[in-house]
Amino acid sequence: MSAGVLLVFLFLLSGLCTRGYSRNVTSRPTVVKIGAIFTFDSTIGRVAKIAIEQAVKDVNANSSFLRGTKLLIQMQNSNCSGFVGMVQALKLMETDIVAILGPQSSVVAHMISHVANELQTPLLTFAATDPTLNSLQFPFFVRTTQSDLYQMAAISEIVDHYGWKQVITIYIDDDFGRNGVSSLNDQLAAKRCRISYKVGIPPLFEANQSSIMDVLVNVALMESRVVVLHVNADIGFKVFSVAKHIGMMGNGYVWIATDWLSSVLDSNSHLPSDTMDTMQGVITLRQHTPDSNRKKAFISKWSKLTGGSLGLNSYGLYVYDSVWLVAHAINAFFDQGGIISFSSDPKLQASQGGSLHLEAMSIFDDGPLLLKNIMQSDFVGLTGQVKFDSDRSLIRPAYDVLNVIGSGSRRVGYWSNYSGLSTVPPETLYSTPPNRSSTNRQLYSVIWPGETSSKPRGWVFPNNGKQLSIGVPIRVSFREFVSHVQETDTFNGFSIDVFTAAVNLLPYAVPYRFVPFGDGKKNPSYTELVNLVTAGVFDAAVGDIAIVTNRTKIVDFTQPYASSGLVVVASFRKLNSGAWAFLHPFSARMWIITSFSFIVVGIVVWILEHRINDEFRGPPKRQIITVLWFSLSTLFFAHKETTMSTLGRMVLIIWLFVVLIINSSYTASLTSILTVQQLSSPVKGLESLKKGDDPIGYQVGSFAEYYLSEEIGIPKSRLRSLGSPEEYARALKDGPKNGGVVAVVDERPYIELFLASQCSFRIVGQEFTKSGWGFAFPRDSPLAVDLSTAILELSENGELQRIHDKWLIGRTCSSETSEIDSNRLQLKSFWGLFLICGLVCFIALFIYFCKIFRKIYQSDDVESVHSASGSQRHGHLKRIISLMDEKKDESKSKNKKRKIESSISADD
Repeated sequence: MSAGVLLVFLFLLSGLCTRGYSRNVTSRPTVVKIGAIFTFDSTIGRVAKIAIEQAVKDVNANSSFLRGTKLLIQMQNSNCSGFVGMVQALKLMETDIVAILGPQSSVVAHMISHVANELQTPLLTFAATDPTLNSLQFPFFVRTTQSDLYQMAAISEIVDHYGWKQVITIYIDDDFGRNGVSSLNDQLAAKRCRISYKVGIPPLFEANQSSIMDVLVNVALMESRVVVLHVNADIGFKVFSVAKHIGMMGNGYVWIATDWLSSVLDSNSHLPSDTMDTMQGVITLRQHTPDSNRKKAFISKWSKLTGGSLGLNSYGLYVYDSVWLVAHAINAFFDQGGIISFSSDPKLQASQGGSLHLEAMSIFDDGPLLLKNIMQSDFVGLTGQVKFDSDRSLIRPAYDVLNVIGSGSRRVGYWSNYSGLSTVPPETLYSTPPNRSSTNRQLYSVIWPGETSSKPRGWVFPNNGKQLSIGVPIRVSFREFVSHVQETDTFNGFSIDVFTAAVNLLPYAVPYRFVPFGDGKKNPSYTELVNLVTAGVFDAAVGDIAIVTNRTKIVDFTQPYASSGLVVVASFRKLNSGAWAFLHPFSARMWIITSFSFIVVGIVVWILEHRINDEFRGPPKRQIITVLWFSLSTLFFAHKETTMSTLGRMVLIIWLFVVLIINSSYTASLTSILTVQQLSSPVKGLESLKKGDDPIGYQVGSFAEYYLSEEIGIPKSRLRSLGSPEEYARALKDGPKNGGVVAVVDERPYIELFLASQCSFRIVGQEFTKSGWGFAFPRDSPLAVDLSTAILELSENGELQRIHDKWLIGRTCSSETSEIDSNRLQLKSFWGLFLICGLVCFIALFIYFCKIFRKIYQSDDVESVHSASGSQRHGHLKRIISLMDEKKDESKSKNKKRKIESSISADD
């Protein structure tokens, strides 16, 4: 049984081995056919035809590469027509080709890709750049050039680099143009830029000078002056010619052309001067190919092939590498045992009949294997490393940024998906970590349309006569900032004068009109005004508008023209009068701790000095008086008792230092109280308002209500809206007990104006928000940037201060401070001193009692160990007290002192 199984296994194994060997040996045919579809007489087609022929010749000349197999190329002319391209693709499929090069048109590529999918034939395009062709819908579509997705990313980064926020796009209205512009819109959105206006031009057979003129006239009426031109060469030159004719190639305009222009410039080194004059200053892109010896050798060979009549553009390099890509894939295909065989398509068999000969087209059986080898290819060609990423796109996409000048173009930098804009070739940056910071992003200087090197502003006010509608709040209170002239659209005030002065500094005219906002009965909501700017009801908002977080999320503000922030204003009372003013420097807790410390230090010194110092001995009454007198007299450094022990002196030194600090602080604070008028308020700032339950006032329409309720968490039931300075004063005077408020929270400019005429109130605490006033514009508005620059200029030349003094300088309350803050000295300012003093006292007492206990245990008169424990503890306590009260014998020290004095006398 086992022998039979073994024989069967050997038979199967030998069969498999024989089959695999036969595939490897017999699968290499003499000729492999590949097709090519493109427009022969186009700029790209003329270059592609020569490049393909030369690439096939070079592949076949290398006998060791395909090992006896030759490539045979069959070319078909699509004439840039989707229908013709489809017909030519079907003709190629009748000849058993394994791959198709082309087409160059994205429109034709969309149609042929369906044929390639059905017949499983790889379609390698070297010029169709429509980003949507990379979708999963077309698995057999292989792009051997760069997608417009990256070209549009490069354009968006150029736009962002120069600070432009809006662009206009002119595109050819087909799959190529529409999908390219859609990709550009996505890339601009990532940079917070946008397409403000886009217009399509009919394909070539419908485009004429009249229709292009209509398009450009509409473009000239738009605000943006940055135009992206995404068309083909024939339409592109017509657009430039008409633009030059109507004055759209002069100062202020920016033209960015996609790589169609660089292809024409590279292929035609000597364009007519009239044609070059129409596009001076234009920026265009070219697919970047790194310099190499192979590339230089091929360019030299190209000059000999064409005799200098036709230049080599980047698409010629890509189509040359595409042929080699197919050759590498076919070689790997054969090495893996692939066989070139075809089978009938059941779908086409059902449609037989007529003269189409659909039965001649068949499915390439091993097409998926060849496609797999194409996608896994990795070699170095004329365009650099040919390798595909996970998205089936060539790795390391990069572009040259060119500036059309004179009779040609000048490279002003590079863009790569790895490092962004740079003046350094991308291949030199691949070895370093990517750095796309704004400081690293740079280009060389550009000569713009109008032969100027100054960067164009990129926008102007539209020429269609529209004025800016600027919303201005109708204020009822604090009209010094914004005041509406009744029954007119005229406004005046501090904010209006600042806006007018800033607009007058702009290098261009700004047509605008003020639109009143509010009912004139109460201050309107500024948040609602800002929301109307976002909704497009107003083109801007001007007034005393605070720049706060929730507003900056929906609009752009100019540079602040006035500082602002919320403050608390409350009533106050004077503290510099009264018979008990001398108690004000210290808080109650400070007085208690200080008094307690005097008594404790006196007791500690008495304990340390009692045994050896006669001044601390005597009857109990005398000793108590001595302790109190000694401790209190240290306050004035007038103590007569001398300390004899080392520990006592140590405690006294530290305590005298503490007394010195307390004395100095008390004297300074009392001097301030008696010489400077002090103010006191029950409200100390925002924290005390949060802890209380009293009503708080705020100005109608101010963001203070939102801040207090949403940010601070104060219940809305405690908030009271006040409409004027008079209501502020009345509510503060009444107080919370009489229906008023305990404090008013408002922005500092309003409060300063209020306090200029109300001397009974003061700002308490610190300003608890930092913001400013600015003018609101829609997001990414270029006018906001220019006005910010004008406001800075007003600040630098002093005009802003003069406007401020004109409207806001008036009578002020002199001789009183503007902010209330209690000057009482708190315990927290001195707790470190008290802690040090307490530690010194504790250490001194610890050392002292250690000596006492040591003396007890070393005494010869020790009680019997057999005595009761209670009586023993009683005896120890009596012994401790006795030793503490015992007079230390100092006879020896006195005798020694006498001997020293006698010796000194004898010497004298």
